[in-house]
Amino acid sequence: MRLTGAQVFDPIHGFVERDVCFDGGKVVEAADGAVDVSGRYVIPGLTDLHFHGCRGADFSDGDPEGLQTMADYELSRGVTQICPAGMTLETAQLEKICRMGAEHRKNSKSGAELVGIHLEGPFLSMAKKGAQNGAWLQNPNVELLEHLMDCAEGLVKLVSIAPELDGAMDFIKAVSDRVAISLAHTTATYDIAKEAFDNGACHVTHTYNAMPPFNHREPGVIGAAADCDHVYCEIISDGVHIHPAVIRATFRMMGKDRMILVSDTMRAAGMSDGAYTLGGQDVTVVGNKATLADGTIAGSATDLMACMKTAVSFGISLADAVTAAAVNPAKALGLYDQYGSLEVGKAANAVVLDQDLNIRAVILRGNVVHGAL
Repeated sequence: MRLTGAQVFDPIHGFVERDVCFDGGKVVEAADGAVDVSGRYVIPGLTDLHFHGCRGADFSDGDPEGLQTMADYELSRGVTQICPAGMTLETAQLEKICRMGAEHRKNSKSGAELVGIHLEGPFLSMAKKGAQNGAWLQNPNVELLEHLMDCAEGLVKLVSIAPELDGAMDFIKAVSDRVAISLAHTTATYDIAKEAFDNGACHVTHTYNAMPPFNHREPGVIGAAADCDHVYCEIISDGVHIHPAVIRATFRMMGKDRMILVSDTMRAAGMSDGAYTLGGQDVTVVGNKATLADGTIAGSATDLMACMKTAVSFGISLADAVTAAAVNPAKALGLYDQYGSLEVGKAANAVVLDQDLNIRAVILRGNVVHGAL
């Protein structure tokens, strides 16, 4: 298949008018079967490396059918690669979700490709736990992480921790060459966060949320991340978690090549308003806002494609938004050789958008699986 006439995303030049060709599930130099998609954008399929659930399902449930529901829904929304996140759970449940992810990866025949698992917990701060269950929090534990990595058969790609906890620095030194370490749900000062980054941490989970604010005398995690060029910064651009001016300022401060758009969706995404749960706690969803009983924001109800579109409405260029939703997540997970751009040899996972950034077609492994060309 050869798509012609569209503005095609290029990671260096932004959008350029050129053909993009698919054959055998890969992007190729040339192909037959021209399809005119003039007036539209063709972008790589997105990668969400931080979401918990959607369509009534949650990764932390440990339900294989629920995970398949999640993969199917995410694909329909142009997210062709998923790295679902667990919560702070009991060890047995952490083992269960890791094994489930490994089985899904081997056996699933449809939906977005499961390319990793993000462990958002249990190595987090009680003071900044947010929607995490404090009863199951613990200090960083190398033995436990290695066990969970074995359960997941190599799928654990990202682990969130609070670096001020006892043993955190030794933990980072011990595992950061095997898994990406992200700072999250933390009270860390600038100095502690900077030490963590210097020791191998390379990521910030939902920047600004569940951490000290960026203050002119106490710059905290955000200031430390700004000073470390190797650090990726997640941000939730759903219009609820972060003010539009802060979205724009953070893209300028960190640069487009270090920003990662994430959805952080919980099971209510793709569903109507109502009562749901997240990590065993009751959540109420009204519109695109999800909260605990005390008003704490509890995840998101806005999928990654919608977050990307919202970022553009806030003044982020489409090219920069695609970089943050497709290129950088794949790089952060160590998968950019396979996903994240429409370069020859990579997976033929793509999305065709109209001028209003509505999805017209989703392409997985070279086949149109949603919409039409």
